[in-house]
Amino acid sequence: MDSNKPAKHDITEVVAQESAANPTENGVVMVINHGKVHPPLSVLWTTALYCAEFICASVLSSMYHNTEHVVWMGLTITFMLVPSVLTQLTLTFVHRDLGRDRPLVLFMHLLQMGPIIRCIEALVVYCQAGKNEEPYVTISRKIKLKHGRGFGPAFECEIGHSERKLAIHRNAFKRTAVIQAFLGSTPQLTLQLYATIQEKYVLHTRLALMIISMISIVYGALVCSVLAIQIKYDDYKVRMKPAAYLCMILWRGLEIATRITTLVLFSTTLSAWVVLVGLTNLFIFFFQPWVEFWVRKASLPENIENNFSKLSTTVVLCMVTFLYACINIFCWSAVQLDLADHDLVEKQPRWRRLAIYYTLRFMENVTLVILWYYFKSDFYEYICTPLLVVQLIICYGLAVIFMLIFHQFCHPCRRLFHYNVEDCLRCYCCWKEKQSEAPEINAGGPQEHASPDLINHLTDRETDIVDDIIETA
Repeated sequence: MDSNKPAKHDITEVVAQESAANPTENGVVMVINHGKVHPPLSVLWTTALYCAEFICASVLSSMYHNTEHVVWMGLTITFMLVPSVLTQLTLTFVHRDLGRDRPLVLFMHLLQMGPIIRCIEALVVYCQAGKNEEPYVTISRKIKLKHGRGFGPAFECEIGHSERKLAIHRNAFKRTAVIQAFLGSTPQLTLQLYATIQEKYVLHTRLALMIISMISIVYGALVCSVLAIQIKYDDYKVRMKPAAYLCMILWRGLEIATRITTLVLFSTTLSAWVVLVGLTNLFIFFFQPWVEFWVRKASLPENIENNFSKLSTTVVLCMVTFLYACINIFCWSAVQLDLADHDLVEKQPRWRRLAIYYTLRFMENVTLVILWYYFKSDFYEYICTPLLVVQLIICYGLAVIFMLIFHQFCHPCRRLFHYNVEDCLRCYCCWKEKQSEAPEINAGGPQEHASPDLINHLTDRETDIVDDIIETA
């Protein structure tokens, strides 16, 4: 703890110092938190991306109308309005506005300006926070992480009304960022890149829309990754370092850019087959959680939302599964759905599934690029196509490398892993060596060597760490 004198309105450190020597019976330190409320920067950023992409898409649609590109105009408007409508429904659903008398807010949502009024509300809450002392509404219990490990007893922090309201706004905008990224920005970027190649020239408005869409997609993928970490390690106070964000940006940016470029190039040569590729990916990832749900013979989760019938719950689960499938078409979703769980997320990480996903995706990208190379049109004669193929393959390989670097060195909870990337690779290499040496050692008969289960030990490892913390407290 810092020995300096705290600020007048921030007594968190003082109370923590006084309570650390005498924790409660359960090893919990009570912390009275009256610190400053963090500004809603994520809300501002998501709103700015939403407005910028909406405006650029509207201007570009008008240009397509003037040049009589009816098909591209219709698709641009579709990819602009569909995620916008879903964004309005998400914000209305999270804030429960249908049961409240708020005609101005509902009218702004009908005008597709819901994120703007929500952003203004969040700024008003932030500006008014701390002026009047307010009672807390809930208590948050977390375990601090030091050098990636659990440190000290758990801390209980009081959360006031203003902080809780801002948390609701942040969570709502995280959902809208993911919806906007993978139901709007991703198909929009794919369409505009395809139009650019077909027209053989770049419009400034189209280029601006492509850049904004790419930023929106990478941000949505970052939100998915951070949410997966926060859900998995909900008992810990997780803080991401700048190096972790930089590594994630490089990982997600290269992965998504390579994937979209591969699909667009393939579509310029084999347009009918790209529809089959997209639908196959969509169906596989859409039905995969449902097949696992039916195999386990599980039942639908209860209390997803009050007053929800079985039909309404099924519709919500189908929407969530559709979003999950759209994410996995272009990049790793970082979360696995468990339709029988109340949180709808499987908290036990599956490294094997991650390895299978990236292996199959790498093979698919290489196959599509090679097919494009052999069936390409005469337009690409002025481009060094072999170099482009090599660049796409290398860029996706770099994305995988940055993903491994993130989990090995930059993951905020990497010390809680029982096995990390290096350990998995070492165990796999040792297992391969034993497999090759087995016939020489045991010439009398073959001997099976089962690969070590690197997944089931993770929960035991975390439980041991938590038990050690409680015992030392």
